[in-house]
Amino acid sequence: MSLARRRQLFLILIGAPALIYVLAVAVWPISQGLYYSLFDYNLLRPASRTFVSFENYRDLWTDDTTRGSIVTTFFFTLAAVSSEFLIGLLLALLLWRDGKFERALLALILIPVTITPVVVGLIFRSLLAPDFGMLGYYFSEWGLSGPRGFFGDPATACWTLVAIDTWEWTPLMALILLAGLKSLPVEILEAAETDGATAPQRFQLIILPLLLPAIFLALVLRSMDAFKIFDTIFATTNGGPGNATNTLMLFAVKQGFQFFNIGRASAIANLMIVCIALFSLLFIVLIRNADRQANER
Repeated sequence: MSLARRRQLFLILIGAPALIYVLAVAVWPISQGLYYSLFDYNLLRPASRTFVSFENYRDLWTDDTTRGSIVTTFFFTLAAVSSEFLIGLLLALLLWRDGKFERALLALILIPVTITPVVVGLIFRSLLAPDFGMLGYYFSEWGLSGPRGFFGDPATACWTLVAIDTWEWTPLMALILLAGLKSLPVEILEAAETDGATAPQRFQLIILPLLLPAIFLALVLRSMDAFKIFDTIFATTNGGPGNATNTLMLFAVKQGFQFFNIGRASAIANLMIVCIALFSLLFIVLIRNADRQANER
């Protein structure tokens, strides 16, 4: 065997475990989901599996509950990621100076990220309970929330979940943006300051364009995670009151594990994959356009 062939075989053997892992945990489940979504397949009657083509997908657009879940998921994702990005960018700018106080503060604000989302949901469910919650009782007494609390009112339940998600994941957004800020060339900023550029001008013309890769990474990671949120909602509202906080992920889990409708659950999961891909494509287009405009300047 020649040296080139032995080298090629070595590279194949090195990459084989990673390829097998991807096939086992990603490609195979996705292909199974695509297959099951074309069938009327219920675990209560597994022997009567019927091929229905794209009927499960058509039902998603005619069902009011599914349409409501799509709207709720998009609303939650846009509201949560937007607030996390704005607050995270502000925190990153405040922590940009590499001092002892900033390092200590960064360590403290990262504490929410280390808590499991289910635990976060249970903590806020207890805190905001209108009858015995440490905060919810006083909110109810002062008239700031309804008698059923923030989670029991359809008008405030989703906004409360957005606030909880913002509290938990804004530090991660700030950490990613802070890493991007610390990688910026200091010489360019010092030269701009010497030339008389003000702080807003330096931010708009230098910092923001150079920070676009970190912004893209932060937005894509958080959008993908927020779009498939399940833990916090399951621990707080379980999709209620009514269907006010029923997201696509929660709806898919209910269809699969509560009603055992595997075909419809698979169709909802595939719809989520398409939506996440569209989110990522949108961010790629926006970031590339912003980068192109910055380079033309």
